[in-house]
Amino acid sequence: MPASPASPASPAPLPIRFWTLGWSSLIRDWRAGELRLLVLAVTLAVAALTAVGFFADRLQGGLERDARALIGGDAVLASDNAPPPEFEARARELGLGTARTLGFPTMGRARDEEGGAARLVALKAVSDGYPLRGTLRVASGPDAPDEAVKSIPPPGTVWVDAALLVALDLKMGQALLLGDASFTIDRVLVVEPDRGAGFMSFAPRVMLNEADLPATGLVQPASRLTYRVAVAGPDAAVGDFSRWAQERIDSSGVRGTRLESLEGGRPEMERTLERAEKFLNLVALLAALLCAVAVAIAARGFAQRHLDDCAMLRVLGLSQGTMARAYTLEFALVGLFASSLGVLLGFLVHHVFVLLLAGLVEASLPAPGIAPVLLGLGMGLTLMLAFGLPPVLQLAQVPPLRVIRRDVGQLKPATLGVLGLGVVGFAALLLAASRDLLLGAIAVGGFAAAIAVFAVVSWLAVRLLRASVNEATAPRALVMATRQLSARPVFAVVQVSALSVGLLALVLLVLLRTDLIASWRNATPPDAPDRFVINVQPDQAEPFQQALRDAGVADFDWYPMIRGRLVSVNGRNVVPEDFATDRAQRLVEREFNLSNTPVQPDHNPVVAGRWTENEAGTISVEEGLAEELGLKLGDTVGFDMAGIVTEARITSLRKVDWGSLRVNFFVVFPVATVPDVPVTYISAFRAPPTRGFDNALVRQFPNITNVDMSQTIAQVQRVLGQVIAAIEFLFAFTLAAGLVVLLAAVTATRGEREREFAILRAVGAGSALLRQVQRIELLGVGLLAGFLASVVAVAVGWALAKYAFQFSWTASPWVPLGGALAGALLALMAGWWGLRSVLRTPVVETLRKAAT
Repeated sequence: MPASPASPASPAPLPIRFWTLGWSSLIRDWRAGELRLLVLAVTLAVAALTAVGFFADRLQGGLERDARALIGGDAVLASDNAPPPEFEARARELGLGTARTLGFPTMGRARDEEGGAARLVALKAVSDGYPLRGTLRVASGPDAPDEAVKSIPPPGTVWVDAALLVALDLKMGQALLLGDASFTIDRVLVVEPDRGAGFMSFAPRVMLNEADLPATGLVQPASRLTYRVAVAGPDAAVGDFSRWAQERIDSSGVRGTRLESLEGGRPEMERTLERAEKFLNLVALLAALLCAVAVAIAARGFAQRHLDDCAMLRVLGLSQGTMARAYTLEFALVGLFASSLGVLLGFLVHHVFVLLLAGLVEASLPAPGIAPVLLGLGMGLTLMLAFGLPPVLQLAQVPPLRVIRRDVGQLKPATLGVLGLGVVGFAALLLAASRDLLLGAIAVGGFAAAIAVFAVVSWLAVRLLRASVNEATAPRALVMATRQLSARPVFAVVQVSALSVGLLALVLLVLLRTDLIASWRNATPPDAPDRFVINVQPDQAEPFQQALRDAGVADFDWYPMIRGRLVSVNGRNVVPEDFATDRAQRLVEREFNLSNTPVQPDHNPVVAGRWTENEAGTISVEEGLAEELGLKLGDTVGFDMAGIVTEARITSLRKVDWGSLRVNFFVVFPVATVPDVPVTYISAFRAPPTRGFDNALVRQFPNITNVDMSQTIAQVQRVLGQVIAAIEFLFAFTLAAGLVVLLAAVTATRGEREREFAILRAVGAGSALLRQVQRIELLGVGLLAGFLASVVAVAVGWALAKYAFQFSWTASPWVPLGGALAGALLALMAGWWGLRSVLRTPVVETLRKAAT
């Protein structure tokens, strides 16, 4: 029996190692321009994230460093009474430097022969070594250049704010009377690092040597004083002292003593910078999300173009493992290169932020840490390996049969496991990069939900389009465009979804940027009050208001001020130990500034309950205070006001913007008068341009404290301009990323378009007709994508505005229409750029390429 013929032997494996193949493929694909879009997308994403990361890292380091100067040391013990000597003794045992200060308000006077003017001042007695952190700067006169000093006022002299010289009409070298003593004005204070905030910090400062304080006779048993002991030294020793001091305070029950840290002495600046950092993070997050879409689209196109090459390699005997490892190596090297390029670009770009925001941190910023570099490299590699590699790895599974049958071995959607793992890793990195869990969750979660919505709606739109177009009566170009879209519904869904994602980011940023900046500017409008006057006595109320009207000030805030201490809640006496947080305990220990007015302040919206005019026995409480102290509507609280305890029921909670530069109170009685309690008045207004207005007001009412906020407002507005410039600069990154997504989405089907148009041209379709078909298709896709993106952008924008940026926001109803038109225009432009060669390529060349 003859032997059966032997089966054909399978080809011997190619003698090539995966790193050789991966490197040679990388060089070939780079020269052919196959990797440009991938590299561009990854570089943009990493550059945007690391630019913000480098800046935020350096800014945080600078703030932590400068915070020590702002409180005058590495740790500060503050007390209403002289702290026990054991605290300083313990600090010296640990090798720490110490400095003492004592501050309180008092009256400063000029001699009778020099006018006899008087003014409320913020007196501060300092010890040797002050300040331990930061730099004290003084000048020899109001207009003289300033210099840094390491000393304190010599005995018998004082250093004063220049404003006090104007208020008292004094000159350098003249005498300032404080209590029972007279002091020579020796220097003008220019920079006091630990001045802090609050109304007393705005009163003119007078600094003297603590050895001179007893001679003034100002420190009496009932005086309201603030003692501060600052310590500075190595971090470990400071930590040991802080723990010991806190334990000592807790165990001994020392009343009114606390360890202090920086707590945002400038709320109007802190809120602006906080929102700016959040918005910069949002811009970077959106850039990264857009680039992830661009990488996924570009990688799928890359894999589609390499199907035939991989089939030939399989015929020649290359194993699937070798091919998979080669492409993994290629994409890892590309990702590493693009990530490194993005980190370098981000490092350069963050210097632009430093220049644009110069002055927000006075001293030079420290060098950045390694964290932004690691984040950038991790983000870039995750983008490439999670979104770019899955479709490319399918090339290893291309069957050799594709060499003769091109209908087999087509790319399949990535498995849920692979895609899910990549998305989870990418989302985790984005949440880490956001530095704000809520902001990151809304941005990432909103985009994930948006992609699902875009896919479902675009699939339904394709089906509806095919059913709604009457091929018998519709224009021929419209019929052909409809057929093309419905013939490849998957590509249509991908294209609309990708365009929608790109447009979503752009629309969202445009809307939020515009309204966020508007909300910032509204906080300090051109007519914002720039003077706050306190200590107006009841018998001065009418003359003071008339003086303002005579000076041309027609619009001003006017509120009573009542000092009161919280003593009971629902009939139960309260003590600081009843509350868990340090802030709540301090609030209970201190006196509040209360007020009364029958008319609800227009800048204090009621968020719970109801404001009822002239309702006796009720109060309105600021919502933050109520949350901190656990108060709620219906609770009855008691306040000790100059020895008179008054109880009232909480009937409303108000939202107060403490950075609004308006008069605000924790607690307000909604009545015209509160009987039997001492009261002073506070007023806020915009000063007229009349020269000498402030001096005339102080001369007429010498007991008032007139706080000039004009420099503060100017600084806030300057900060706003700097922040806006930085945001607009980073916005260019996201705009570029959005355009990359648009280009990738439009050109993703270029190969299919070339083959379809070549066949149509071969059977007689003219170039003019095909151009119309292409424009109609792009217009339809752009209109739908723009409309969907705008609708979702309104929803996501509202969530971000309300929960992340905390400002009210209502989008215009014209946004969806504008978004649809913008989407159509951008799709047409991207189509013209990305598909301009489709109709120029000769028919024979296109068909020959498709057949080989």
